[in-house]
Amino acid sequence: MQQPPIVKLSNADICQQDGSHVLDDINLTIGEGEFTYLIGKTGSGKTSLLKTLYGALTLEQGFGEVAGFDLRTVNRQNIHLLRRKLGIVFQDFNLLTDRNVEENLLFVLRATGWTDAAEMNARVTEVLEGTNLMAKRYAMPYELSGGEQQRVVIARALLNRPLLLIADEPTGNLDPETSDDVLVLMRNLAKQHNTAVLCATHDYRILQNFPARIIRIQHGKLIDDEGVAIR
Repeated sequence: MQQPPIVKLSNADICQQDGSHVLDDINLTIGEGEFTYLIGKTGSGKTSLLKTLYGALTLEQGFGEVAGFDLRTVNRQNIHLLRRKLGIVFQDFNLLTDRNVEENLLFVLRATGWTDAAEMNARVTEVLEGTNLMAKRYAMPYELSGGEQQRVVIARALLNRPLLLIADEPTGNLDPETSDDVLVLMRNLAKQHNTAVLCATHDYRILQNFPARIIRIQHGKLIDDEGVAIR
């Protein structure tokens, strides 16, 4: 039996917190394990769309469902349940600077309800191995390169085995070679774990080097370009 999509928007209007419309009549479906780029000019609404998907902006009009959660009913009481199903990667690393890599990851596990020390240690080891960061387990953030810090952020996003990884300009602060490494890592992890990925980017070089389905925001509308198979 075919699995339901991880993301489903139908006739959805994306609005800012003050109620002003950013995008109108959005229809979007992202399936399990699908890698999708989201592109558009600065200020076109990419971040507003992503914020709606992870519950930071309310869906006022239309239908929206992410990882089985109805976006129309997400509120302060249940938003943590939605976000346990998601991994979020930002351009700014937002690591806790007063603790090492392992402690950054353990902090997230505790905050999302993990209590068993052995299970937490095993999960931290698993994500560090998957992101090639075992040698940096006890390093402080300031001791890491930009690419290493972004890999820690990806490891952090994967801790709760998300159904959807949302990446908002994840390579914006990185040089081209490091950007490529981060993209390869995200795509490989998505494929290994059948995690859907929605990656907002303005780096068209990445789209050329690592082709996949492209969703384009233009003039307040969403245009679904014909997908290209991942190489």
